[in-house]
Amino acid sequence: MIKNRKAAPPVALTAPLAFMAPLALAALMSMAAPLALVATLALVAAQAHADDYLSPTDERVRLSLGAMRVKTTTNIRLDSNGGLPGTLINAENTFGLDRSDFEPKFEAMVRVGERHRLRFDYFSLDRTGHVTLETPLVFRNVVLQPGDPVQTDLSLRTLGIAYEYSFLHREKFELAATFGINDIDISARARVTTQTRHVNQTEDQAGPFPTFGLDSSYVISKRFYFDARAQYFKLAVDHLTGSLGFYEAAALYRLRPNISFALGYTAAKAVLDSRQIRNSGYFYLDTKGPEAFVRVAF
Repeated sequence: MIKNRKAAPPVALTAPLAFMAPLALAALMSMAAPLALVATLALVAAQAHADDYLSPTDERVRLSLGAMRVKTTTNIRLDSNGGLPGTLINAENTFGLDRSDFEPKFEAMVRVGERHRLRFDYFSLDRTGHVTLETPLVFRNVVLQPGDPVQTDLSLRTLGIAYEYSFLHREKFELAATFGINDIDISARARVTTQTRHVNQTEDQAGPFPTFGLDSSYVISKRFYFDARAQYFKLAVDHLTGSLGFYEAAALYRLRPNISFALGYTAAKAVLDSRQIRNSGYFYLDTKGPEAFVRVAF
């Protein structure tokens, strides 16, 4: 238990909260139901007494909800099933996908023992582009022609569950080794609809991918602490190579014993290079940017 001290004056929150307002609005629009759940838990947490401050390293349950302002780079090549090499394209430049956007953030943690805990997180990235092509390109089993009005949809969804073991667990510092399973779904679609031409080419890749990493918390005082984590995995099997990484760091301010506001930075990177027959291609996605969220903990 961290000793209680006099709370900081409310005016100290003005600048951080003003900076977080646009991100919070995006989270509200994207995840209304989870936000309602956080609001309910926050109302309960607000009843806690001032002497109920626990160290973040002793919290049993955490629920974090907010938004990220991510900037994304996507490169794709989809070879045809007949062996014709696909065209390597930058999806933002060629298909007009947004380079940056607000995306929701959701994360939960449950501690099942002093050194054992489970983490759940969800990430989604949905983008749409509308362009008229200037050059021909091979996109899996179709050849898109100059002048084609192409509508493109590209989505990425990940649901992660990780087991974490804290091999260092102290009141002001915790460091855990993590092993996670991430269910990833990547979907791409290119459509052309004119009076003389109809194209509807879709591509879906999904499956569970493991990751290994580290998760840490460092407590400065009863009001301020830092969180950081990294997860990574690389594979090479059956003419398929790829890597997946998630990285996050955040500074948190405890407004109430069980309610914290956070500003941080997050990044995710996925690379997949397939030389398998009838499924050959290349996919590269790098997304990163600042985040803001509210955390309710008990």
